[in-house]
Amino acid sequence: MIDSINSPYIHAANAESFQSLVIENSKKGPVLVNFWSKKAGPSLRQYPLLDKLVHDYKGSLLLINVDADSELKITREVGITSVPTLKLYRNSEIVESRHGYQSEQDLLDLVAQYISRDSDKIIPQAIQEYIEGKQSKAYEMITQEILQDPDNPRLPLAIGKLLKHERRFQEALTLFASLPEDIIKNSDINRFKQELTFLAIANEITDLDTLLAQSDNMDDAPIAMQQRAAFFIANEDYEKAFKQLQYIMDKDKHFDNDFSRRSMLTLISWLGAEHSLVKQYKPSLSRYTH
Repeated sequence: MIDSINSPYIHAANAESFQSLVIENSKKGPVLVNFWSKKAGPSLRQYPLLDKLVHDYKGSLLLINVDADSELKITREVGITSVPTLKLYRNSEIVESRHGYQSEQDLLDLVAQYISRDSDKIIPQAIQEYIEGKQSKAYEMITQEILQDPDNPRLPLAIGKLLKHERRFQEALTLFASLPEDIIKNSDINRFKQELTFLAIANEITDLDTLLAQSDNMDDAPIAMQQRAAFFIANEDYEKAFKQLQYIMDKDKHFDNDFSRRSMLTLISWLGAEHSLVKQYKPSLSRYTH
């Protein structure tokens, strides 16, 4: 049944093909992975909806089926405990998860923000205007498109990236704070917001050389440690960032609304559970939860 469907948009994956079919393809566009079982009625009832969904999008969405009964290695790695379970991958990461039977509308809501839209066409045009020195026109082009298609998260993200280029970090954060909740939850926007937060803090540094020269000074005020940590994160020096965040916890674990703990959790989500720094620092978080 499911594993016999012959379609360019639907494939069955095993442990050997999962990397190429799911991870690599997710760098090109959204990939919906359906963990299913022939023994589970909801899996079988849901499949016609998945088939319709993927064919309605005519190549903008790839559906990969994984038989949870036979592909135990994959299910263990992904953490599948029940079927049906859907995982949406984009840029090598899981960006959405759903458990149990999903209605047609549920499925549309799941993938809609990750599918290419006609309004995306304005982004490269606006960027070209920006490159040619017509910055105001570029912003206006994207803003007008947002009014026409407010559900496309890539439009405000494009404006945010232009503001980041101009080091207008706080303005970009203000823009994102004004977006509807369903857009703010978009994984790309959420990740970019996190980056902007650290960039905005690091941007407040007035004497970088002096601040960095005292990176191992536990007597510093938490604000100086916070700026150092944000600078290290912005420059992807995560080992020093973790160290600074732990210093803040030791000095004042509640500083700036638990900044250090929240930042550690952010880094953990960025790097993944198997990263050596995550394994080193994640256990220490339990000391600061009360």
